[in-house]
Amino acid sequence: MNVEDRRPALTRERVFTTALALIDADGVDALSMRRLGKALDRDPMRLYRHADSKDALLDGVVELVVSELRVPAAENGDWEGALRRTAHAYREITLAHPHVVPLLVTRPLATPLARRPRGTLRPLEDLLELLTTAGFGAREALYAYRLFIGFLHGHVLNELQERLDDPDEADDVLRLGLQLLPIREFPRLRELAPALAVYDGARELDEGLDIVLAGLRARVG
Repeated sequence: MNVEDRRPALTRERVFTTALALIDADGVDALSMRRLGKALDRDPMRLYRHADSKDALLDGVVELVVSELRVPAAENGDWEGALRRTAHAYREITLAHPHVVPLLVTRPLATPLARRPRGTLRPLEDLLELLTTAGFGAREALYAYRLFIGFLHGHVLNELQERLDDPDEADDVLRLGLQLLPIREFPRLRELAPALAVYDGARELDEGLDIVLAGLRARVG
């Protein structure tokens, strides 16, 4: 038996799991077929059996991450609670894979709906089912989905931007790097340093959901 025969099989799952690990470690720009081949101990040309382009590789990574999301059933008809649980689950996934978040937001826009990896469409189907069962008409359920997902994308992007430069620094201005901004030009930001320094992503997600769900509640039925 030669050395290659003793290596783990080069499966689609292994290719995309390794690609995700590289992105998690060093960001999307660090991912290439050559580097992925090295991490898998394979000729990069063999990877094209599983992803025929860099775009296909990125779509596969998005599918892998999105597959972690489960849309829960509405217990006792509580569709709002199901949406809240979905939102928090999505937030946890994005915090675990922050470098993938730009892909989650932009890759669907680059690919026609029917050509997207099937796994990325499952949450869409499940959320439409949840909303339709709750009493939304088909078109209203689609609008509600777009509002919900748009809000989630905006929230997670904002939360990632709010991460502190130096969490061990005692002074709020220095922790946020606001000392780099001219105080005469940005007095409000400097004034908000204490509030910005204690950003609570989970709490702000719920506060935003209160507004989104109140709007949807008024449209249901």
